[in-house]
Amino acid sequence: MKSHIEKTETLEKIANGITWWIGSIPSLIAHTLFFIISFLLPILHIVEFDKMLLILTTVVSLEAIYLAIFIQMSVNRSHEKIEDIQEDIEDIQEDIEEISEDIEEISEDIEEISEDIEEINEDIEDIQEDIEEINEDEDDEDHNERAKKVILKSSVNSNKNEIKALKDIILQLKNEINELKKD
Repeated sequence: MKSHIEKTETLEKIANGITWWIGSIPSLIAHTLFFIISFLLPILHIVEFDKMLLILTTVVSLEAIYLAIFIQMSVNRSHEKIEDIQEDIEDIQEDIEEISEDIEEISEDIEEISEDIEEINEDIEDIQEDIEEINEDEDDEDHNERAKKVILKSSVNSNKNEIKALKDIILQLKNEINELKKD
């Protein structure tokens, strides 16, 4: 035996089919033919005009009642779907706000790292000056010291480039978030 849910789903499918059919061209043709035949019956003296009007009024009234029910069912389903979509939109907006906050935090962290790198660069410059003074004092220094300086400079430059790239990525993410907020 079918469960209550299965019966409800079957009835909803039937109601959806009827609602769809009522709003179609074949329904328009069928109703037009029905009304034409209804008015032809009294003209052809098959049914009395009063009886035809009574039956036609009853049929049309019943049809209107059921159509109103079907339409309300469609409206209710649409309303439920709209509520689901609104919940999804709210969730997406919350996610965008969280991402925006994360990007701002990352941006602040990058700024702090940039400041630290600038301080490191200043320290390296001081060290290089000290090394140059030592080199002037000691003519016996070999090329190893110079190589160390070049390596330090290239490491610093590499770090600077990576930080610039991170800043660019963060800026791009901020722009995308702003566009998402606008949408």
